[in-house]
Amino acid sequence: MSSGPRPRLRLEDVDGVTVVSFTDSKIVTEDQIQEVGDQLNALTEDGAKQKILLNFGNVQYCSSTVLGKLVGFKRRIDKNKGKLKFCCIHPDLMIPFKLTGLDKVFEMYAEEQAALDKF
Repeated sequence: MSSGPRPRLRLEDVDGVTVVSFTDSKIVTEDQIQEVGDQLNALTEDGAKQKILLNFGNVQYCSSTVLGKLVGFKRRIDKNKGKLKFCCIHPDLMIPFKLTGLDKVFEMYAEEQAALDKF
């Protein structure tokens, strides 16, 4: 019997910014994608998390469905007047962002500290 979905995200507070790191190197199965989406959305449910940095340092590959989850997450953040930034995106992972034009939608930084400095 399972005790529920395992954490797909690791959270850390850095000077008022919630830094969210992914625990999986590949996010491809329906269960993984749903759990990541649910766990991201839980961050914004109460509106308490206003500054969020998604650190993709551990992610080597993700399904294009994840991009849709990220767009929906950004809409929720924007609706709550929050700020969302991405960092540490592997070059191979950057390809779908560029192909879809999402590299222009999201604020992306090579390093975590560079992103933190822009909040």
